[in-house]
Amino acid sequence: MDQHSLLVREARIDWSGIAPDSYLRRIDALAGVERIGFTRPVTFFVGENGSGKSTLLEAVAIAYGFNPEGGTKNYRFSTYDSHSDLCGALRLVRGTRRSSWGYFLRAESFYNVATKEEEYSRGPGGRPLHLHERSHGESFLALVQNSFRGDGFYLLDEPEAALSPQRQLTLLAEIARCVREGAQFVIVSHSPVLLGFPDAEILSFDHGAVHPCAYEETDSYQITKMFLQNRNQLLQRLLEED
Repeated sequence: MDQHSLLVREARIDWSGIAPDSYLRRIDALAGVERIGFTRPVTFFVGENGSGKSTLLEAVAIAYGFNPEGGTKNYRFSTYDSHSDLCGALRLVRGTRRSSWGYFLRAESFYNVATKEEEYSRGPGGRPLHLHERSHGESFLALVQNSFRGDGFYLLDEPEAALSPQRQLTLLAEIARCVREGAQFVIVSHSPVLLGFPDAEILSFDHGAVHPCAYEETDSYQITKMFLQNRNQLLQRLLEED
């Protein structure tokens, strides 16, 4: 897919709109970065906890018109106002295509989104998914399979938190289905399974400013590989008493 045909081509940050003493200026991955480009239908943000991945994803979501806690553009609810100043300083550069559909899913507020999904589905023509009657993983996949379609923009924050490795493979298949129909995804993930999506762009938030990296260079891949190949020795060193 040509970059211009993506729904979102880049995110631009206007640092003049961020206070001089803001903690955002102390996030190494973002400090001073003025643009972050998207070149492929699936982009992953990777990096250590606290490196700024979810902060940027949230800002992209709000700039696109999503509710800060998740859902579609039509969702309007708030249980806790926690989004950062980055949201007001970030502007999206759109591609040549337009889409009115999409979804923002974050692991930490999925329960609230599921509750609102049930409320909204009770209206005329609605189709309740009964998400609270399913396990976390089952409800997450049900939402994806019923609400994700082609030609949409989707933002996922650590979706593996709800899914077993087998269900992560199911999610990969759903992502591929949507991409074939013109969708675009930006995903924060630590999962070596999800990060293996073919031809995905991986942007690392570790070791300085946001930069592209290969799948095999991610900590998720390297640590998982090291653990699987040297499990006994590694656990012995980690767990032995001083």
